[in-house]
Amino acid sequence: MAGHSKFKNIMYRKGGQDAKRAQAFTKLAREITVAAKMGLPDPDSNARLRAAISAARAQSMPKDNIQRAIDKAVSGGDADNLVEMRYEGYGPGNVAVIVECLTDNRNRTAAEVRAAFNKHGGAMGETGSVAFNFDRVGLIHYPVTAGDSEKVLEAAIEAGADDVESSEDGHDIYCQPDELANVTRLLEGELGEAEASRLDWRPKMTVAVGADAAETLMKFLSALDDSDDVQRVAANYEIDDAIMEKLG
Repeated sequence: MAGHSKFKNIMYRKGGQDAKRAQAFTKLAREITVAAKMGLPDPDSNARLRAAISAARAQSMPKDNIQRAIDKAVSGGDADNLVEMRYEGYGPGNVAVIVECLTDNRNRTAAEVRAAFNKHGGAMGETGSVAFNFDRVGLIHYPVTAGDSEKVLEAAIEAGADDVESSEDGHDIYCQPDELANVTRLLEGELGEAEASRLDWRPKMTVAVGADAAETLMKFLSALDDSDDVQRVAANYEIDDAIMEKLG
């Protein structure tokens, strides 16, 4: 098991502004509601809910907001209309993209995602059209404060994980999808509560994106992120640090 993986799953995130913070809370609340509805509304007995709450706490989401999201699952109502959707296609620079959504209106969401692809020179495909470029994995993320790379690597090996990627952004621990709940639980005993624990898409190889396509790609990913229905985006791009610095 390597301490660092050659390939990195790049999840595009932006935030900081009040509007983006509110939007992030909306997305986190939807994930909590769906997680609570699919299992028990008790995080101790529901690994997905526990992970969703951990992610919300990591973003400083108020306790009242978290509880309201859980209550929605118990009471039904709007929670009954939320469904998980996945869209695939190629973005600028021939980058493979998977878009995961939670929505109460499939037509609206499909139109928004398709518009983002079309506007930025991408092309949506059928389900499975780009998924072969990725491995389906369990991902557990810890901040750098959890410990140094050696400590995290040792804990991951003991927990039965497959790989660890450590960087200045924290530690990404990968495992088999059906082992996610168990590995997460074992890691909590050694490293404490994870910032995130979820199923994820890890690219088998990355596509180098040059300066000409990089700006358009960033605008495309930003447009997807601006949709309240989009929960996360996985893409297999790689952009040189110097180019990213120029893009700001």
